[in-house]
Amino acid sequence: MKTFLTHSRLNRCPAGRVKMREVLLESRDDRAQFYLPEKCIGCGTCVQVCPKGELIIGSVGAVVRGLIDKDFIEKRESGDCVFCALCARVCPTGALEFRKEGKPEMDSSYLSVAIKSTTVDDEKCSHCGLCSDVCPQACIEIQDRHLAEDGRLRVGGRTLIDLNRCVHCGWCAFICPTGAISFEKPFAGVYSRDDSICQSCKTCVHTCPANALFNREWKQGERGEKVTHRPDACIYCGACAQACPVRAIVISKTAIVPDMKGKGALEKKLALPAPWPTLTSCLETDEIACLGCGNCVIACPVNALSDPYLAAGHLNELERKPLLEVRDGAIRVVDQEVCGSCATCSLICPVDAIRLVPREVV
Repeated sequence: MKTFLTHSRLNRCPAGRVKMREVLLESRDDRAQFYLPEKCIGCGTCVQVCPKGELIIGSVGAVVRGLIDKDFIEKRESGDCVFCALCARVCPTGALEFRKEGKPEMDSSYLSVAIKSTTVDDEKCSHCGLCSDVCPQACIEIQDRHLAEDGRLRVGGRTLIDLNRCVHCGWCAFICPTGAISFEKPFAGVYSRDDSICQSCKTCVHTCPANALFNREWKQGERGEKVTHRPDACIYCGACAQACPVRAIVISKTAIVPDMKGKGALEKKLALPAPWPTLTSCLETDEIACLGCGNCVIACPVNALSDPYLAAGHLNELERKPLLEVRDGAIRVVDQEVCGSCATCSLICPVDAIRLVPREVV
């Protein structure tokens, strides 16, 4: 099975060393809308509040896994956008910006501005490095560690946090032995998952920017949930739900935590169910390279959901399959429209005979 790029590996970069890529989504007169992909966590919150449905999110799991070359967010070319900036205001990481005459429009009505920065109290910090070890975004760096020269038994140094990549999950604060770190979460919410639908594809685990989801190692004879949730780490962003190919996960944002100007109106919008991701990719197959092994057919979460026997590996006992099947010794796409864009099929294929490619959405 292939390796994949997690959020932390994609984002491992100390502050200020690399200029972030910018994508111009649209410009009008002296205003312009920009997208910063390296800041985006694929949560779809911007899509949820857009009154015109102009923003599109899709292939979240595949993007995180590095199995498709595209960004999380795209914009339709309809021209219906009213430049209200609600998408940028509610973005928890500041991945969307509206600029006037080249300068970002940023004030306390923007969540990424209103949220308290994750900070370190140098007097309390022991520079032990535990925060750096557990940070899911790898955005904490300990510099100049040395034994103190003031006679005290302590370690000196500097603990630096790259705030451009911090997702405010609180791992660092919870693990800090001296209570030196403070943080604030963007959202309060409720996480739920239907185990009868979940196919244990791990797309949500790979996608979560806060490392709030994981697969427990169960003891012999034990029976438990397919995916375990860490409530203290969860920022209720919704990226896991956007990535789930079988829609087994629901994230409900119950409140915006920071003291943000005008958050009441945004909370009403966020209380509504988030729209399902748009299919922004399609499956491409190579019948010549295909071995006909059927691994992708069995591993596909959409296929597995259709019948437990198929999920158990009974490849040839079922004639009808919703998404993928092996016919005449080669893989074939049955119905592209039911694909969940997770790229599990591509992940498991030993010969790269199936892959996701971007699909144009107007």
